[in-house]
Amino acid sequence: MAASTTQAMGTLPSGLGICTTFPDIFYLPELVFGGLVWILVASTHVNPPNPLGWVMFVSVFCFVLTTLWMIIFAAGGHKNSSGWAAADFAYHGLAAFFYLSAGVALAFITLEKRDTNPFRNYQIDIAAVVFAFVATLFYFIHTFLSAIRWKSF
Repeated sequence: MAASTTQAMGTLPSGLGICTTFPDIFYLPELVFGGLVWILVASTHVNPPNPLGWVMFVSVFCFVLTTLWMIIFAAGGHKNSSGWAAADFAYHGLAAFFYLSAGVALAFITLEKRDTNPFRNYQIDIAAVVFAFVATLFYFIHTFLSAIRWKSF
């Protein structure tokens, strides 16, 4: 319960504060579940390449940018600016939208390939779909809380 009381919503955290404040506490779960999507989709044969290429792009893009975003916030590069709060909201909103579209595409392809895929690959694809939607949920929650923080500046 201490996570929500360590810092006011109208400020941006720095250093280890990103591990104890909302919405920044969601950086690590976003990285974990996004990385799992990336690993699971890459571990099976990427067929058809078009929608699964989009899933790979989204998972790698969001993984890299979330890592950079977390480093910038941890280093205090935001200087507690409301512009950074708005950018945080915009980035996480875009990431939530991207992951939602990638999750839907991945679920569609997984359902289409259920009879032609080996059962092990089907199970891996199902796990990737679940993790894509969990990552979507974390990015959406981060977006919602970032909007509240941005408006409180």
